[in-house]
Amino acid sequence: MDELFEPLPIGKLELPNRLVMAPMTRSRAFEDGKVTELTAEYYRQRAGAGLIVTEAVQPNVRGQGYMWTPGLHSGEQVAAWRKVTDAVHADGGRIFAQLMHSGRVGHPVLYPDGGLPVGPSPIPSGDAMFHPDGMLDHPEPREMARDDIAEAVAAFAAAARNAIEAGFDGIEIHGANGYLIHQFLGDGSNVRTDEYGGTVANRIRFGVEVARAVAAAVGPERVGFRVSPGNGAGGVTESDVPDLYAALVAALAPLGLAYLHVMEAGNREVTRLIRAGWPGALVLNPHPVADGAPSNPEDGAAALREGVADAIALGQLWLANPDLPERVRAGGPYNAADAASFYGGDHRGYTDYPALAG
Repeated sequence: MDELFEPLPIGKLELPNRLVMAPMTRSRAFEDGKVTELTAEYYRQRAGAGLIVTEAVQPNVRGQGYMWTPGLHSGEQVAAWRKVTDAVHADGGRIFAQLMHSGRVGHPVLYPDGGLPVGPSPIPSGDAMFHPDGMLDHPEPREMARDDIAEAVAAFAAAARNAIEAGFDGIEIHGANGYLIHQFLGDGSNVRTDEYGGTVANRIRFGVEVARAVAAAVGPERVGFRVSPGNGAGGVTESDVPDLYAALVAALAPLGLAYLHVMEAGNREVTRLIRAGWPGALVLNPHPVADGAPSNPEDGAAALREGVADAIALGQLWLANPDLPERVRAGGPYNAADAASFYGGDHRGYTDYPALAG
């Protein structure tokens, strides 16, 4: 799998390998959205990645969707993240912050004002949020007015500037997995009748506005954008996946972003369509050949050989194997990820996975 160890330019960075650490929510921040010293160690251990993309980070208070997730909208949060970026850079790594507004995937208990989460339309996700007192159903969100949309776009841009102040090499815009940008894309979650709903051109508008604003704030060479075509997370449905993502890619392509990150949902033809329309670097989180298994280096190397990707994002393997490049070179073995410790908790299942001996 030598393909995985060829260098790759991403924006102004030169990645030493093509093994990207995918963003993974770990829910180990303080309630005020500050990351901890343990978070710095977690990412430092994985500095051998070609690029680390952090767990999702909310750009403002209303963007939070889960307990104990980090933010980048206060000075204290910026200072806490600086310890993370310093640790990663000291070990020779590169790190982007993933910015995610959760939209309707949220709950009033998360917000100081007790208000509703927001979304493109007043349609609930149908899912629930973990809370120490029990699962809480997502309520019907408040439909975003134009002022709310403008405020969300501005929050992404402000959080991107905060990320650069915190020492990140760049940011990834989360337009996938059922969160706010994806909610605007999906015709099952977005039934607006204004310029942000209805046609494909209207439904991509919010995501493109976010990308433009963030690129203007920090430079397009520091910006990635993640999509998940056909992924039904958070109750989002898309009846027109090929047309929708062809249009989105065509609108994003002129911006000169550092990369596009595709989370594959099993339809390689859609990935090929996106690849054909995207002129820059494409990071692929490949759908595993074996359903139910995590994405793996073999699937990634095959995608590189096929030419549908320039780099490969893996999740669970990075979570459980902080020295993943060395293990890939050696052909394994790989630590198994402990699902019970994915979200919340302490160092167990977080910073205590062993490296290869010797």
